[in-house]
Amino acid sequence: MNYDLNYRYRRALQPDGLRTIGTAQLAVADAIADCKRAGVPSETDPAVILLARHLGRIATGIDPELTHEADLALRSQCMTRIGELKSKPALVALVRGRSHFNEEEKAAFHAEARKALRAVANAAGLTPDSYDLRSNRAGPAVSGEAILHTDTLYVMVSKTLTTPGREVMFRRCRNREDYVGAANNYCDIALLAQPAKFLAHTARETGVRIGAAQPQLV
Repeated sequence: MNYDLNYRYRRALQPDGLRTIGTAQLAVADAIADCKRAGVPSETDPAVILLARHLGRIATGIDPELTHEADLALRSQCMTRIGELKSKPALVALVRGRSHFNEEEKAAFHAEARKALRAVANAAGLTPDSYDLRSNRAGPAVSGEAILHTDTLYVMVSKTLTTPGREVMFRRCRNREDYVGAANNYCDIALLAQPAKFLAHTARETGVRIGAAQPQLV
């Protein structure tokens, strides 16, 4: 399954901070890289094309704040794509293939990671008072981490401290005051986006079955 983000589409629609050739060129390169990670052809991607046009206008001295009728169809495609992606798991796309996050993406990472961990707790049938959910944004050079801590299972999501395919760490613990626990186990971020499968996997690896493990509405 391919995962995409709406970040480049939103950036293409509102390129307010892209006022120089250097910043606009970097935005185009970032958008092309996002397409590659998502398995989307960059040559026809509306965000890439809009950002490339924005770069060209800066380079030729055209006011980048002006709107152009030729861009209307591309802008419409970007807005449509943003709407489609609202229901898709953004966490996987945020984590895969990125060596760093900008501030907007970092905030989105923490929001999406907490959302995914809450979905796991809900799928397990846990009540809000039976687990802790927290996050640590840490410094600008790292992703920080989001943590689900139950009485028997500790789960941490982090981009910075793991390698590809090992973005989620989980282990058995004795209680919610146990921050060391048993041996660490790891899995791919995509598994966390499927709460029932993630719970089955953690149960096999650790022997811990948390809550009723019955899916509930998030």
